[in-house]
Amino acid sequence: MIVVVCPGQGSQTPGFLTPWLEDPARAARLAELSAAADLDLAEHGTVSDAETIRDTKVAQPLIVAAGILTLEALFDGGRATGVGGIAGHSVGEITAAAGSGVLDASEAMRFVAARGRAMADAAAEVATGMSAVLGGDEQELLARLAELGLEPANYNGGGQIVVAGALDALEQLKAEPPAGTRVIPLQVAGAFHTRYMRPAVDRLAEVAATLSPADPVLPLWTNRDGSRVESGAAFVELLVGQVSSPVRWDLDMTAFADAGVTGIIELAPAGALVGLAKRGLKGVPTVAVKTPDDLAAAAELIAAQAA
Repeated sequence: MIVVVCPGQGSQTPGFLTPWLEDPARAARLAELSAAADLDLAEHGTVSDAETIRDTKVAQPLIVAAGILTLEALFDGGRATGVGGIAGHSVGEITAAAGSGVLDASEAMRFVAARGRAMADAAAEVATGMSAVLGGDEQELLARLAELGLEPANYNGGGQIVVAGALDALEQLKAEPPAGTRVIPLQVAGAFHTRYMRPAVDRLAEVAATLSPADPVLPLWTNRDGSRVESGAAFVELLVGQVSSPVRWDLDMTAFADAGVTGIIELAPAGALVGLAKRGLKGVPTVAVKTPDDLAAAAELIAAQAA
């Protein structure tokens, strides 16, 4: 079973959309997605610098639009029938909502644009940040976080947990880490998926009330607890609440294994989730679709699994 995975914020790099927009049809499609998000995604995906695309208001719509472009190219020619499921990491869940049929592409872009604005505004209220913690004992780490008033934001599996909170507390964690851990500060603008994002929840709930979700036509897993999604309306509710609760990507990967995953394809801007899969789903073949040139390898993986 092939699972398509959709990356989250932080996976974008300057100019990453340039090779995708050499195709006039894809450029026209991005213009449609840009209109839905009310943002010039072609400019941000080709010429904007790293600082500009790090802005949450820009990064989130840009990543979802890139995922939708990649997914439509991947599924061209009926290849969707060879895919057994889909899931997204953090904002990538909105890409997954579009890929599974829960939201149409325009609604997904409108929702992610609102998400980016709401989370950026929440992040601006208090100076916070995030750090990746590698290795060590999870229970010891959680106890240390409680001491410092920090929270686990992303359980990424493979021995990696991203933590978030006040900048001085993150500095203290880095200076005095739990035994056997390595703390790496991340270049993000806030403590996403923690209590600091609660101001964004009510704003997103208002936008969610204007959407028309359908039940998924492709198996879909949630970041909340790794469970399968049966109701599109319930999934949209989870998307709203997820901005202030931890991403359980570790449980998603466990669910993939339990479902019999035999291949992982990551949509653009790809790389991060394939890296986690190599540690958390050892031996499972992966393809990171970074440019259109990678579509052939993805198609070969799908065809090999279908044979």
